[in-house]
Amino acid sequence: MKKYSLKKEQLYKIFESFNDLNVLIIGDVMVDAYMWGNVSRISPEAPVPILTVKKKEKRLGGAANVALNVQAMGANPILCSVIGVDYEGLQFLDLLKVQRLSQKGILKSRDRLTTTKTRVIGNNQQMIRVDEETEEDVQQTESQTLLQMISYIIQHDKIDVIIFEDYNKGLITPKLIQKVVELAKEKGIPTAVDPKKKNFQAYKGVTLFKPNLKELKEGLKMDFDLENIPEIQRAISSFRVKQKFETAIVTLSEKGILTNSRKVKEHLPAHIRKIADVSGAGDTVISVAALCRALDLHPTLTAALSNLAGGLVCEQVGVVPINKEHLLEEALELEFVKK
Repeated sequence: MKKYSLKKEQLYKIFESFNDLNVLIIGDVMVDAYMWGNVSRISPEAPVPILTVKKKEKRLGGAANVALNVQAMGANPILCSVIGVDYEGLQFLDLLKVQRLSQKGILKSRDRLTTTKTRVIGNNQQMIRVDEETEEDVQQTESQTLLQMISYIIQHDKIDVIIFEDYNKGLITPKLIQKVVELAKEKGIPTAVDPKKKNFQAYKGVTLFKPNLKELKEGLKMDFDLENIPEIQRAISSFRVKQKFETAIVTLSEKGILTNSRKVKEHLPAHIRKIADVSGAGDTVISVAALCRALDLHPTLTAALSNLAGGLVCEQVGVVPINKEHLLEEALELEFVKK
């Protein structure tokens, strides 16, 4: 196979082209809440650390963090999801306004909680996470309303790629997946998926499928030796052909990333980083990978940029979107970019 390469000028142009893209994001949204503070003593009531709170913060999470990453890359995200009619739901809408993100795809449900994940961080380390959520599938009537909203957006807006961001919170169902993939194919829109175990086998015919290694193991009910990359590639190839994916990308944490399509099967190692927090890295990887697929970029470049982006956000504590300028700086140093 001919080794892939591109010029610096081409890379600059690609990063500019991200600004012209519209991305439809379908998935479970949440509020990421943080309590930051210092720990200097143990409680006399129980053997647990005492956190003296210095700062509280609320951020957009889940599929909304994917929207933030897409926005950070210069593209225009359109988010489709369900929130509860509750205080946290109002906070979520306020956070959307602050970030200048559209609310037109957000459905409010009286039967659901707005998912909230509260992370308690002491001395810059996550100590505990508290989740408030509903995990049952959305009601059929709500799912139908959501599908109508999605269909309207696909028919009336210029959509360059669709991302399914599945957190197993009940928004994404096999029927919703099937209908959206059909609509996307009719319009020639590529689809990208960040899957979870529950719907792992339901994404037949999507363009880009991006699990991490844990999700791949659970979804295929197989165990893998991380040292045996050819074995993992064979399992991915078999699943990709069976499910009719164009490309599969699998993140391997400190072992980097695999890309697998009919023509390209490659393993890109991870870059050495000072890891502070892996939260939200998968959101960043799927965001960058989907934007690359919208521009029909080479699988090697798609995997390399996604790999870089996922690593960069791990250097910061908490869920944060990618910094486009920083990503471009590092991308220019990739071995296949001609100086």
